[in-house]
Amino acid sequence: MFKSLKMVLALILGVVLVFQCYAYGSILFWRAFAPDATSFMRTRAAQYPNENIQYDWKNYDGISVNLKQAVIASEDAAFSNHDGFDWRGIENAIKRNEKAGEIKAGGSTISQQLAKNLFLWEGKSYVRKAEEAVITLMMEATTDKERIFEIYLNVIEWGPNVFGAEAAAQYHFQKSARSLSKQQAARLAAMIPRPRYYSEHPKDKRLRNKTNIILRRMGASELPENDPVFQGLNLPKLRNMPSNS
Repeated sequence: MFKSLKMVLALILGVVLVFQCYAYGSILFWRAFAPDATSFMRTRAAQYPNENIQYDWKNYDGISVNLKQAVIASEDAAFSNHDGFDWRGIENAIKRNEKAGEIKAGGSTISQQLAKNLFLWEGKSYVRKAEEAVITLMMEATTDKERIFEIYLNVIEWGPNVFGAEAAAQYHFQKSARSLSKQQAARLAAMIPRPRYYSEHPKDKRLRNKTNIILRRMGASELPENDPVFQGLNLPKLRNMPSNS
């Protein structure tokens, strides 16, 4: 019995270690190359097999500054300065969860959201949050903030199987991500927590109110810049990435 338990624990530990190596290698690869797909994209494809995935990578300079400011204002105002974790936000989330008696809030930063989207599964659990934290640490240790933000803007969901800024701009406004106005950018940022719902309910009062709040906050958004530690690595820039739609 004891021997069987040890074998099971060893197998679980082996699977965990293999997954960590896979995640670490993928993060290093994605410093220079665009992900073909993410774990979340594959989940959505399985959930909605009749919907075509719309995903068209754009380099950082090909995305409107308005959208960058709006997303920072909406999702993670301290993104440029923290180490991947918003400790005050996490503390507040723990208090909310304890009060509710269940996991309702996560206090996730942009880096944590990206870790989840790239590698993990849906649902709220402390196991997933722990794995998310490990991946976030690996990403923050190896990848500069601008690149993390660039990947995030290109892979998050913005509608029914609509992923990334370019696909979102085309789907919602029939224009490129580079050309988004402040109002359009703020509206897209406001959709991030519930993109499918807001795509189906574009006149929702909460969406309008949050859009207005983001518009007021955008001017104070601090955008990330390439860290000089990483600039010395001379990583190749992406150019003319093919559409995956």
